[in-house]
Amino acid sequence: MTEAPRTAFIYSERYQHFDYGPGHPLRIERLALTYELCRAYGLLDLPTTRLIEARDATEDEIVAFHRSDYLDVFRASERGNPPPNLWDYGLGTSDNPTFPGMYAWSLLSTGASLQAMELVDSGEVECAFNIAGGLHHAAAARAAGFCYFNDAAVVIKHLLRRGRRVAYVDIDAHHGDGVQFGFYETDGVLTISIHESGETLFPGTGFAEEIGRGRGIGHAVNVPLLAGSDDEVFLWALDQVVPPLLTAFNPDVVVTQLGADTHRTDPLTNLAMTTTGFAEAVRRLQPLCRRWIALGGGGYNLENVPRSWTLAWATMNAREVPDEMPGSFLTAFQRLGFRATRLRDDPTPVEAATREQAWRFVREQVHRIQRLVFPHHGL
Repeated sequence: MTEAPRTAFIYSERYQHFDYGPGHPLRIERLALTYELCRAYGLLDLPTTRLIEARDATEDEIVAFHRSDYLDVFRASERGNPPPNLWDYGLGTSDNPTFPGMYAWSLLSTGASLQAMELVDSGEVECAFNIAGGLHHAAAARAAGFCYFNDAAVVIKHLLRRGRRVAYVDIDAHHGDGVQFGFYETDGVLTISIHESGETLFPGTGFAEEIGRGRGIGHAVNVPLLAGSDDEVFLWALDQVVPPLLTAFNPDVVVTQLGADTHRTDPLTNLAMTTTGFAEAVRRLQPLCRRWIALGGGGYNLENVPRSWTLAWATMNAREVPDEMPGSFLTAFQRLGFRATRLRDDPTPVEAATREQAWRFVREQVHRIQRLVFPHHGL
């Protein structure tokens, strides 16, 4: 029997002190639900697992990626003194509202990702998971898409300073634009994003022709998918692109963004995946990640996120868990109005015409990547 990997789950009850506001799609309650479901399965009490209290990032750590003028505006906004050019920094919008504690929330969620990095890079654990991370849209001086600090980019900057080669794999329904463009001109980072096409979804980027610039040519990889793409389409795309490129690039550390908004019922996206397909995607990533920093990401249906991330955490620990959710969790889950009782979804058929179009499109995209990117890696 394969020895279970040493892992760390980064969490804090302080996450629940923050709220983007009524009606905002990003509900921080999803983090507590995930923690409670993992705990109900006994996945936080495994002999090879450590439960780590999240820490705050320092401003010195944040400015490894983010500009100091952005931090100044961010702090002033939270204190009720927003400058007149607030919107130039992406703050005060419906996506990125100013709310009490937003600066503290951003320091905490980023600090948790830095803890994951420290544990993995030091060799203390092989895999660390920060479910509050994966806020991949923020740029160096601009908030975007519910993301204030780009914790993944901050982590990658620190890894580069340590001389590490880093691969970043993003399976969120939205393109990982903030991370891609943050490292668009370097060959020390390989970014791969599989997502719904920018033709139909924010942020409107992530096309196969975006392959990097200068020294970074061939080190940005994008697999856009048509709306309606299901588990089989997504997993085929992953298999065709991710294993060969990660093997050729041979990173010291892999950072994954595991957004759960690819689900067919997510209110903000248009893909057609299930929790079963999501779990399989994570299972296929695992053997490619010798040192693995796993981050959360999107997911706007509270019924799906804890099920998806619990399946991911079980995979990270090489554990099989019963499909029927524990009664201790299920009672509270159903009290919130949720109907799911099992972790994995039943297969959901996609209309034949939609499926055919999705397959035709993904094959075209993969062939384009193989032509534009693979030769830069000797493939």
